[in-house]
Order: sequence, then structure tokens, then C-alpha cells
Amino acid sequence: MKLLSRQSRALPGVTGVARVSRRTESLLSRVGHRDIVVIDQPDIDRSTADALVRAGITAVVNAAPSISGRYPNVGPEILVAAGIVLVDEVGDKVFTRLKDGAKIRIDGGTIFLGEEPVAVGIEQTTESVSDLMIEAKTGMSAQLEAFAANAIEYMKRERSLLLDGIGIPPVSTALKGRQVLLVAQSADTKAQLKSLRKYIADDKPVLVGVDAGADALRAAGYKPDLIIGNPEHIEPETLRSGAEVVLPAHVDGHAPGLERLQDLGVGAVTFPAAGTTEDLALLLVDAHEAGLIVTVGIRTGLTDLLDRGRGASTFLVRMRVANKIVDASAVAALYRARISWLLVLFLVLAAAAAIVAALMISDVTGTYGDLLRQWWDQAYAWVKGLFQ
Repeated sequence: MKLLSRQSRALPGVTGVARVSRRTESLLSRVGHRDIVVIDQPDIDRSTADALVRAGITAVVNAAPSISGRYPNVGPEILVAAGIVLVDEVGDKVFTRLKDGAKIRIDGGTIFLGEEPVAVGIEQTTESVSDLMIEAKTGMSAQLEAFAANAIEYMKRERSLLLDGIGIPPVSTALKGRQVLLVAQSADTKAQLKSLRKYIADDKPVLVGVDAGADALRAAGYKPDLIIGNPEHIEPETLRSGAEVVLPAHVDGHAPGLERLQDLGVGAVTFPAAGTTEDLALLLVDAHEAGLIVTVGIRTGLTDLLDRGRGASTFLVRMRVANKIVDASAVAALYRARISWLLVLFLVLAAAAAIVAALMISDVTGTYGDLLRQWWDQAYAWVKGLFQ
């Protein structure tokens, strides 16, 4: 057995436990470190790639093309840049030949179960992804036309929600006239929250966590006031932290994750509507008359809008709340203290020189020495506080 184990370790490629599902959303909640994800997702989007990178997976095996050429989706770039092996177009049969939990190996685009090759695909590299992205940019015009059509359709379907707020649930969290910090999970969330520490301490905005953004708030040392999202994507400790919970639901009333909340003994109100969780969160806080909405971890560039499942609803919701919404990076830049280190240093040195000169022509005693040390400690603490 030991000899076989050594031989297995000597085989080329990467190995890991297969996590197999055609629905990527259901897979994200159960992937772990060094797993190999087997999915069927054309055009891997940014949010999926960010979630897989955070999970620490080893590889992605995709039955479909990760970049189909419809538009330049950035998910594959994120995966390859993080050192994750990406194998495309292995075909639909991989789902019949691999079972969830099986240990598999990938080498040069071939997937092995034991010593048997079970599927072959195209292993993407930084260069191949770059070439595919260039080609995909030519498909943008067709996608923009489809995007416009989808936006019109969404407006017709959700007109009462967008224009009149019909269907938005009541919440007990006080939002009227207050600043709201709305946090979604992304690769930038941790750094953005760190840059907003002084803003949060001074202005005390209402802290709203969107899906795993609620966990990001708690990890940064904050307690969310309001959580909006699928409980399957949120840690139990966060759900039990005392925050009010709003549960997105399908238009037919089915609310994924409701059973999890019931098992945890956590109450919630449901929000039946189409659109992403981020869209529903923006509509909710806007309808309850938030004065300002600062967003963390939410991107709305052109390629982000064209990503799977976002486009039309995100575009229209952003238009609906445009007069209130500010990106976290802008707040951090405006809130940053504009005090020059050189100016502060000059003032401190000038004051110290004046005190030293006064002491030199005075009767210097131990009392003066103690006062000098005390003054220096206070001055140092004051200067340090300016930059925290």
C-alpha cells in the first residue's frame, strides 16, 4: 500500500476530490481547499471565479467552454491568474463517469480516475485565455443588442417593483435618512472594508451584508444590522448574530435556504422578486429611504453587466438608485485624512525645540523631566491617532 501511495504521488498533474454538479450555485456552498470542481457553465463569470478562488480549489473542469466568445467574461482570467488549473470542453459524459467525492487527477487536459482516463478537454493557459478574450470582444455588439432587449423585458415584468416599490417587504431596521454600507463578497471586499474603518467609526452607517458579504463584515470585526441573501451561503454564526434577515425568494414564493434558517431558529421576512441579491438589497434600502448607499464589493462595469444572471436587472436597479449610490473606493479617497506627515513632523519638532529651550534656561528638576516625558507621550498618541 505504501508503494502504491508513493507511485500515486509521483504521477504528473494535480489531484483532488471531485465536486460534481451541473448547477454551479449549489456547488459553491460545499467546495473546499484543494477540491477539483466539475461544472457545466459556459462563460464563467467574475463572481463565480472569485468564490472558487476564495474556496482554495485546485482545478476547474468545465463541460462547456469557459469563454464562448459571446463577450469577454473575466472569470477564466481570474482562475488562471490564481494558479487554478482550468480544463474546458470535456463534454457532457463527464457527469456520468465521475461521482461526487471521487479522487481524480488532471494532467495536460486529461482527467484520470485512478489510472483510467475518463475525459479529455482543453487546458487553458494565460496565453490561450488572453487570445480567447481578444476574440470575444468582437461578440460585444451582438451581446449589447441582447442586453437592451433583456432590459426592456425586465422592465415590463418588474415595472411595479422598480417604479412603485410594490412587493418590497417592511423591515424593522431604521434606514430612513441614514447612511448605509452595503457589503457584498468579492476579491476586493476585505481591502475596501479596511480602507473604510475611519468612515465606519465616525459616521456609523447601517451595515448591510449581502450573501457572504455578511460574513465579510463579521470577519472584519463588525456586526451586520441587516442581512439579505441565501442562508446557504452565510455562516451560522453570522445568521445568529442578531441581525435582521431578509430572504430573497422566487416569484412563485419558494425561498431557498428557508429550512436552514428554521433549523437555526432565526426569523426572516421574504422578498419575492427577480434579479440578483445585490439588486434586491439596493431596492430594499432605497425603498426605506436610506440617505446614502455606499457599496462594497459590487462591480458594474460593462463586462460585469454582461456576466451571467446580472445584466438587465442590475442596470435598471442602478438607474433607480443612482442619486444615492457611491462606490466604496470613492468614499475612501474622499475620507482619507489630508494631513501631510512633513507638516505634522515640523510642528512637533518646533514645539519640542521650544520646550527644550525653555527648560535649558530654567531650573530643570525631576518634575520638569517627568512633564517632558508625559508631554511627548501625549503628542505621539495624538499624531498616531490622526492616521488611524
